[in-house]
Amino acid sequence: MNASLPTYLVNEHLDPWRVFLEQVERVTPHLGALERWVESLKQPKRILIVDVPVRMDDGSFAHFEGYRIHHSLARGPGKGGIRYHPQVSLPEVMALAAWMSVKNAAVNLPYGGAKGGIRVDPKALSMAELERMTRRYASELNLVIGPDKDIPAPDVNTNEQVMAWFMDTYSMNQGRTATGIVTGKPLAIGGSFGRRDATGRGVFVVAAEAARRAGVDLRGARVVLQGFGNVGAAAARCFHEAGARIIAVQDHSGQVHHERGIDPAALARHAAASASGVSGYADASALSADEFWSLDCEFLVPAALEGQITAANAGRISARMVVEGANGPTTPAADDILDERGVLVVPDVIANAGGVIVSYFEWVQDIASFFWSEDEVNERLDHIIRDAFIAIWDLARDKGVSLRTATFIVGCTRILEAMELRGLYP
Repeated sequence: MNASLPTYLVNEHLDPWRVFLEQVERVTPHLGALERWVESLKQPKRILIVDVPVRMDDGSFAHFEGYRIHHSLARGPGKGGIRYHPQVSLPEVMALAAWMSVKNAAVNLPYGGAKGGIRVDPKALSMAELERMTRRYASELNLVIGPDKDIPAPDVNTNEQVMAWFMDTYSMNQGRTATGIVTGKPLAIGGSFGRRDATGRGVFVVAAEAARRAGVDLRGARVVLQGFGNVGAAAARCFHEAGARIIAVQDHSGQVHHERGIDPAALARHAAASASGVSGYADASALSADEFWSLDCEFLVPAALEGQITAANAGRISARMVVEGANGPTTPAADDILDERGVLVVPDVIANAGGVIVSYFEWVQDIASFFWSEDEVNERLDHIIRDAFIAIWDLARDKGVSLRTATFIVGCTRILEAMELRGLYP
């Protein structure tokens, strides 16, 4: 039995959590005297599993399983998104919370790591059912969330409207308006300019800095995107505006390809009008999944779900660099294959940190009741994420390790230093 896993998880499907544990093992030799605290990274601080009963439109009742995980709170309140997806599982949410701990520390935000989700297909619910489910879930989480305890945000299949319902439910239960309980809200109720595009914008800023240091010219560079939601679409726009060519996009509906470039704005209009994704876009040709992963390009941006680049397809990837817009898209075995083949991997825990950075800005603005312009938000985002990446790049070169290991060295060191300074109580 693996001593690092609670007994009730040993027989579960553990791929994402095992990936995180492997990443911690790889960073452990670089932690020095702090290694004595490393086991704490392998144990989530708090796991909440809730039943979410919902009255359906036809009068029947349905039950959904929901989660909220606090991985580490050593550096501050928990911070992490909420996803609604049929494949949400406890090991997945544990891993996502743990990656949030490392990510927040890597960019030096005063947060710990948290994550939540409900195992549900939100597309199968009416808007009224979605609202009732969200409000019941928010009420169930009332035990562990708060503006100074744990601040949720949007993730896969959740958005500004879901956050508005979440904020209102918490506020009604508290008897006061608490705008700081969630981030990613609409502007009208305490949201921040720049939040919607922040993750995709951060992916581009980090990719551009990595390209500059690796001698890759952005103008004319070929970009392949997996995922065309908020993250993928925003990253595509930024690459396009910088003169790069979006040559292929994959989403749940299929793959489209055009070697001379795809206009991301036109593709977004098609996807919205068809309500079926990128498939069928007239100004590009269809592509098989195998062909998609094998395309020659300068940038491959996985911006969908975890576990997309594995030992099975890493050997076919022909990108100069992989810039991870999603959380956990590359397995450790795939990391090794890409490294052997000279493919630079810019890891999720720095590449997609733009979302949580601007979430931090939103939280600060809510606390102060003083709001910034979009230019101010973007300028501060660019500065923080670029400086954090440069420090990680330099550390990777100094120690001769991958960018992922370097990011984990920075993040885990900050978490464990906080734990050591705080000590154990009692």
